[in-house]
This record gives sequence, C-alpha cells and structure tokens, in this order.
Amino acid sequence: MTDSMQQMALDTLGAYFGYTSFRPGQDRMVDAILAGRDALGVMPTGAGKSICYQVPALMLPGITFVVSPLLSLMEDQTRALLAAGARPSYLNSSLTPAQQNTVLKRAREGRYQLMYVAPERLLEPRFLAFAQEAAADSGIGVPLVAIDEAHCVSQWGQDFRPAYLQIREFIDSLPQRPIVAAFTATATERVRADIQQMLGLQNPATVVTGFDRKNLYFGCEEMGDKAKTAWVRDYVIAHSSESGIVYCSTRKTVDALAGELAEALGPSGIRVGRYHAGMGNDARRQSQRAFIDDDIQVMVATNAFGMGIDKPNVRYVIHNNVPESIEAYYQEAGRAGRDGDPASCHLLWNGNDFRMRRFLIDRGDAADEALDDEQRAWALQNRYRLLSQMEGYCNTTGCLREYMLRYFGDEAAAEHAAAGAAATDDAEGCGNCSNCLTQFEVEDVTDMARAAVRYVATRPMRFGKSLVADVLHGGNTERIRQMHLDEDRGYGELSSESVGRIKDIIGQLCGRGYLATSQGQYPVVGLGPRAGEVEDEAFAFTVKRRASKRKASVRARRAVDLLREEAELDQRPRVGDDAELFERLRALRKEISTELEMAPYMVFSDKALRGLCRLRPRTRDELMQVNGIGEKKADAFGEQFMAAIEEFESEHARDGA
Repeated sequence: MTDSMQQMALDTLGAYFGYTSFRPGQDRMVDAILAGRDALGVMPTGAGKSICYQVPALMLPGITFVVSPLLSLMEDQTRALLAAGARPSYLNSSLTPAQQNTVLKRAREGRYQLMYVAPERLLEPRFLAFAQEAAADSGIGVPLVAIDEAHCVSQWGQDFRPAYLQIREFIDSLPQRPIVAAFTATATERVRADIQQMLGLQNPATVVTGFDRKNLYFGCEEMGDKAKTAWVRDYVIAHSSESGIVYCSTRKTVDALAGELAEALGPSGIRVGRYHAGMGNDARRQSQRAFIDDDIQVMVATNAFGMGIDKPNVRYVIHNNVPESIEAYYQEAGRAGRDGDPASCHLLWNGNDFRMRRFLIDRGDAADEALDDEQRAWALQNRYRLLSQMEGYCNTTGCLREYMLRYFGDEAAAEHAAAGAAATDDAEGCGNCSNCLTQFEVEDVTDMARAAVRYVATRPMRFGKSLVADVLHGGNTERIRQMHLDEDRGYGELSSESVGRIKDIIGQLCGRGYLATSQGQYPVVGLGPRAGEVEDEAFAFTVKRRASKRKASVRARRAVDLLREEAELDQRPRVGDDAELFERLRALRKEISTELEMAPYMVFSDKALRGLCRLRPRTRDELMQVNGIGEKKADAFGEQFMAAIEEFESEHARDGA
C-alpha cells in the first residue's frame, strides 16, 4: 500500500475516532484490506477489531457488509459510528418490514457506508437481490465483507452456529467478489484453519496479535455455593462505583443470585440487573441498555449476555460457575477492561459446576438440531474435550495466564508469562493471577497416588471419583456395604486422609494422565496412558499446597485512582483535584448521553475524560490533542466540556484566593 493511502487511513482514524495511531495488528489488517487482500484477524477482546474494518469501510467507495451474530451488537456499533460522524445502518429482525424497506431504499441511493447484517439474512431473497444488485458493475459497489465472531463457522470451537455456513455461499453469489475479512478473539490453530476453509478466504493476510491481555488480573477460587454468594456480594460492595458482570451457568441461578444481590445491595444504592434467554425480548433489551448507560452497576447473566457487549469500562467479570470451555471463559472474561485500563476476572467453582456442565452437554442445544447423528455425536465429544481443558484450568497450581496462552497456541507469550515478565521481587510467573500471587509448598504424595491407581486397576471404569475416594478412606456408607466394597483390597488404605483430599489427588492423577475419566454426566474413573509408571521404583508424585494466603492484586483500579496516579507524574500546576474534576465531567457525560439517548461511552470514554482532566483544554486545537476525541465529537460536545472545566477551575481559584 502506498504512503499516501496509509496517511489517508491515519487521517480517517483521527477524524472519526480521535486516535493518532493504530494499535498493534490494526495497521497490518487495514493495510491488507486496502491493498485488496483477504484477511484473518485473531485479536483479543479489547484489541480494537472493529477499527480494522470500519476504517477501510469509511475509505472505500460503495457499501461494506458486516456480518454480525447479535442484534444488540449491530445497534450499539451503529449508534457509536453515528456519534463519530459515519453513515452506518443495520438490517435485522428488530426492524419492521416497512423499516427494512426504507433501509434498503436508502442503501440503493448510496446513503450508507456500512451495513450490519445477521448471517441468517444473507440468503433471504430480498436482501440477496439487493446485495447482488449493489455488487454488479452498475451498482453502488460492495468492496468489503467483514465477518465478526468468525469462529462461529467452525465446529471445533465453542460457539458453532450453522447460519455461518451460509456466508461463503452468499459471497460466491455476488457478481464481483469483494475483499473478505474475518475477525475473532478466540481461535486455536485448528479453528483458524477451519475459518479459512469454510469462508473460502483466498491467500489471506493472517494477523495474530497474541492473546495476552496484560491489563487483566485472573483469579480462580474453589468454594461452596453459599460462600460464592457471600463472596460476590462483598466484592460488588467493595467496588460499588464500578461496572461489572457476574456470569452464571443457568437461568435459575441468575434469577436467584440477582434477587439476593438486589436485596443485599439495594440499601447501598447499587443497582443490579439480570439477563438470560428466558426473559422477553423487551426485558432483555431494557436490561442491557440500562447496563450500557451506567444506570445499573452490575449485571447477573448467562452466556446469552456474551458476544457483542460493547462497554469499554467494565472493571470486573466474575464467573459464579464454570463456563463450558477456555474459549468461552476467555471471551466472557474479556468483557472486562476493553478500554485498556486494569480490570479483574474471577472464577469461582466447585464440583457441582462440572456436574451441571455435563448435564447441559448431554441435553444438547438448539444448534444440534441442524446436525445428523454422526455430527451430533462428534459435537458431544468435542464439548467434553473442551470442558476437560476447563477443568485443567481450575485445578492447575501453575500460572493461570500461561495455561490459557498455551491453550491458544501463543507459546511466546506463555513463556514470557512463565518467566515472570511482569513479576515483582515477591511474585513469580506473570505476577497478575491468583496462582502467581500465592506461595505453594511441594508435598510428596507418592504413596497416595500408588494406592489410588492400584485400586482403580482392580475396578476400572466402574466408579466415580467420590466412591473411589470413599473406599480408599474406609467409608462405612450403605452403598459400600451393599456392594461389598469394604471387602476390596485397598479398602481403608488411606483412612488417615480426608475424602476431599483423596478426591483432589485422584483429580490430579487424571490431569497428568495416570488415571482417566469417562465422558457423560456421571463420569467414572479408569486407567490413563501413564498408569504403568506408578509401579516403577523411580516413580514420584508431588502436589503443591498453599503455604500462605495470596497477596491481593492491585490491578483493578478505578478511573479516579488512575487519575491520581497519573497526576503524581505530571508536575504542571493545576487548580483543583483531577479526580474531583473527573467525577464532574462524568456527571456531564451522563446528562448529555441521557438527553441524546446514547450510551455514555459514545459521548467520551473514561480515558478521554481522564485526558480532559490532565490537559484541561481551552481551545478546539487543544481539545483535539486528547486521545479518543475526533472532529465530530469535538464539534458536538467540546464546548460543553471545556466550559465545565473552566467553571471548575474558576470555583477552585476563588476557593484558593
């Protein structure tokens, strides 16, 4: 791509979005698309994938189609682009037939630069006819088709959607093939290969920016269900001024937890929302809008509140239950800290979570209806495989960040994390996950391991972990007596150990390949591929146990805390406290957003507000120096914010006189 084209891309970025440079990976994706090349971008949530297709769409003649899986995402993206001065549209089932006709009419007239569309609509006759007309020699032109959440096309991923299989047929039906750009936040090498094949990408420029979100703290804690509720309540109270999401595995759990939190937090002025597929469309839409607009602080939701939640200042994501896969967890946890500021991700789990997940897997989901028996069996096996990886994450005593990075094949970043790239003198590993902030002791449990493997060898694939542990402990339960398991060799061999402790050792033996568990809702224990090694004289089995309480992470900080830290580095004389000014500007932002019926972040982001506090602009030129403020927003809102800053400084100047 020519230098002039690159400069035009930077000019477009600055004019519409207020940034002076692209983030890592964005420039390569934009360059490839503008050079007329297919592209595949694998970029973590918060890395700015949307910019990669929005900038070219604003530069190229004609209309760009953006395939997006969620109605809410389409609406939010359209509103944000309108606020930035672009000409976007969307076409989905939320519009009446008359509204859809109006959108298509205006599109034919060339009034839109982008159109968001659901994959299910691509082959609908009316839309297909419009797209083919637009892509013809005499049409307005279709230079680019961008596919968001592209991993949905792959059955190897956690979120396969049959409608995504229509995308290639749609592209192939156009009179002139457009550039095709696919984007995802979660894709292993296998899924990436699947995306390229299923979408028919032609020699794509593949950009993988890495999966490490250094601004995110990851915590993982095993606890009972009642303890979870108390933990979440206390955490939300301690972070009452911040936005957060609490994910649950079922609708019932969402309703129960949201009710308990609302009752406990209501007196503190903390508003709680809920979101799941069992609610009506209007109720879900209202709940999501209230969260986006900062009218509620915490959202309790199932994974239905997943892809497309475009809210940059979510400061924490808590998983009250285990998600179905590492991909799902990474994507949902990645809703935190999309603005690049520090945020926290916490996973609370116990054995009941995995039993529930196995039940949900066996029950199947709506997507399975489109599969034949063989495909359905394969999908079931794949889901169990994904859940097994999630179980490994919960049980590891190693660096949590390293575990996820290795799962996604980001070996360089994983090695970086393991080596303590971000470590302090008193922390190991990444220094920003609960395991790396915990001191462990190594304990030799070779005898326990041998006893467990030897007993399973006598009754392979017969019993679950709990019953095996009960037998080894020497339990006197009715089931043990009825089955005469108290007569087995090995009964009571580990009587000095608790049942929970024995179950933990069995779990770790499974994780390391000495034992194995079957698939299904009620898994049983058998021998693993390494079982024979336990009889070797040199065999040794060690585990790590916590030697002390973990150190608290300081990574999750409020915007006002960041402001005070930044102010300490800025020696310029200033009137009044930056943090106080921030809160005043935030109130002004909320007032403007309510009046214009848009989300507060669409006016200015938290980062832009902090920039206003630091720079305190008095002219439009000074205002444009604030990162994240483009020409349209400077014209629309600049005067009001500069007036508020001037008033603030005048007040404090009088107070100081």
